[in-house]
Amino acid sequence: MSQALHLLRSVFGYTSFRGAQAEIVGHMEGGGDALVLMPTGGGKSLCYQLPSLLRPGVGIVVSPLIALMQDQVDALLQAGVKAAFLNSSQDYATASETEKRLLRGELDMLYVAPERVLTERFLGQLDHLNEQGRLALFAIDEAHCVSQWGHDFRPEYIQLSVLHERYPNIPRIALTATADALTREEIVRRLGLDTARIFVSSFDRPNIRYTVVERDNPRKQLLAFLADHRGEAGIVYCLSRKKVDETAAWLQTQGVKALPYHAGLDADTRREHQQRFVREDGIVMVATIAFGMGIDKPDVRFVAHLDLPKSLEAYYQETGRAGRDGEPAEAWMTYGLNDVVIHRQRIDESVAPDEQKRIERQKLDAMLAYCEAAGCRRTVLLNYFGEAQEACGNCDTCQTPPELWDGTVAAQKFMSASLRTGQRFGAAHLIDILRGKATEKVAQFNHDKLPTFGVGTDLDDAGWRSVARQLLAGGLLYADAQQYGALKLTEAAKPVLKNETTLMLRRQTAAKKKAAKPKAIFPADLPAADAGLFDALRHWRGQTAREQGVPAYVILHDRTLHELAARKPQSMDELLEVAGIGEAKATRYGTALLEVLASVPA
Repeated sequence: MSQALHLLRSVFGYTSFRGAQAEIVGHMEGGGDALVLMPTGGGKSLCYQLPSLLRPGVGIVVSPLIALMQDQVDALLQAGVKAAFLNSSQDYATASETEKRLLRGELDMLYVAPERVLTERFLGQLDHLNEQGRLALFAIDEAHCVSQWGHDFRPEYIQLSVLHERYPNIPRIALTATADALTREEIVRRLGLDTARIFVSSFDRPNIRYTVVERDNPRKQLLAFLADHRGEAGIVYCLSRKKVDETAAWLQTQGVKALPYHAGLDADTRREHQQRFVREDGIVMVATIAFGMGIDKPDVRFVAHLDLPKSLEAYYQETGRAGRDGEPAEAWMTYGLNDVVIHRQRIDESVAPDEQKRIERQKLDAMLAYCEAAGCRRTVLLNYFGEAQEACGNCDTCQTPPELWDGTVAAQKFMSASLRTGQRFGAAHLIDILRGKATEKVAQFNHDKLPTFGVGTDLDDAGWRSVARQLLAGGLLYADAQQYGALKLTEAAKPVLKNETTLMLRRQTAAKKKAAKPKAIFPADLPAADAGLFDALRHWRGQTAREQGVPAYVILHDRTLHELAARKPQSMDELLEVAGIGEAKATRYGTALLEVLASVPA
């Protein structure tokens, strides 16, 4: 482990490991297989990068993200690691030269797209390296892509079991930030990791505040949320491409630097928008889930959802793209009953096997339960991943606890309205009946003659929508996608209808003033003099990044700039004591950094 610590210090600029990193690195260096579950920003990359340097030969890293391989490789090159990538974005000459470097033994690490790994040409090259004892390890990043139940399923990932079958003596490490128990089992089974050690870190991201609001006027609600994040980078997720385009265009008219991203845009536009998001400050990316997996940008300050994700895994992974640097970040979402109908319809109309549909419905139910939680959201989220958690104090339900009320009678009224109308109508029509609204549709079906007509004037529309959502989340109702979202009763509704049980529902209290942002993992508030120095360092970093055509964080992270501003090193030796500055970066940037540090008066 002394050699591992030496490389950690000299190459990556860190004096100690975090969490289980040391144990994972030692296990991999010794030739063992591993499955690593670690939250975004938890330091997964070092778990395969260091063993790749410690073991003889080249580490092969399988990544599904062609657009981000360049940034990952750039970061390694900055640290003095001989790294390269192979994917379909390269021309023949570039790819051919990279393959020659691979076979000549000139690479420490090679990032490869999964579809290329599976080609006979590349497998033949791996055969050659294996015969010569020059394969260090295989790292399979974003390993949840192997799960057919998952939101990021990649068919080619299932075929990566060929690595184990063809090279049984080469250690493999599969890594993911998102996997419930079912997905973990599938990763182990499909990749042949039966004897692998499983390392599970805490899934908690304490610097992220979670908030869910009932959809009312979503654009107005989004704009009010963004008012607290002016000039900051963030992601806004939408369910459809059309909504992405319309939302991005509208935000631009409101003075927000917003860009659209979805699979319907041409490759050049997607590449340009992703590069702008990664390399410029303050860009808001409005996107479908086609955007984001593996994003390394550390200073994403918020993730907003205008539509309900289809599972808590998807939600956790998407919100986890915020606050990778440890600074305070926000996960904000607005949702309504229509989200449930849309997701149910997609599940029911898909060609998936019945078992897969059943699992997807369970995942959607868990997502609904999170949205309608009366207690701490973080507790619900982490419990889903099998991790116990006390109330966090950093979510909307902790900071503004909802009132609970006896909703048994209200639930009975709502479900009776559904039964008396033949369970053929959605929430809006049932609410009109309950509130005694003689609409054209109500009159058309003579529903103004029902005993339930007008029995619910004690609640307004928003109150009844809340009741309906909670009955759906609690499994007493389900939305029949085959009948355009008609709300139907389940077996679980019977005890409530028969007065055999009491049903407590949540009632959202009026929003209070937002609490102060939580303390960052590293100090965000610097004295005035140090803040000026930090700004000067950021300016230097920005210029340097533009000259090299790389993202600013590839040069140095904000965390490192904060420490430079606070410690004010005056020599190369003192620079090397700053976290994030290894020997290669000290050699490359040391003189310039010392000049910047000396140029700002104390």
